[in-house]
Amino acid sequence: MAKDLKVTRPTKKSEFELRFASRQAEKGWRDLKATIRGPLTDIWDFLTRSPLENTPANYPMKANFVTVARDGMSHQRWLHKPAQYGDARIWFYIEKYIVYLKQVNAAQPHETKS
Repeated sequence: MAKDLKVTRPTKKSEFELRFASRQAEKGWRDLKATIRGPLTDIWDFLTRSPLENTPANYPMKANFVTVARDGMSHQRWLHKPAQYGDARIWFYIEKYIVYLKQVNAAQPHETKS
């Protein structure tokens, strides 16, 4: 019998799968989990169920951040901004039914500050 193996959260066939697209995103997700663990489950639910929904907190990025390239393909880059939890930012793109977390920050990234 396997000892202490964590059970990952399953998704329905109609839901998106979440994956890390960078080590920074993986570290940033751990940082958010340490600071907003409960609310992060709501973010997980949103990103697996409706990541393409355009809301004040979830929308396509603009200007120099419109696209991200992966394996020679260009993808629309999105921003999820859980505003009620401070300046946290999640940058992601979607390929088929997979949401790739490209950048996860506990604070607004310097690149996008005005």
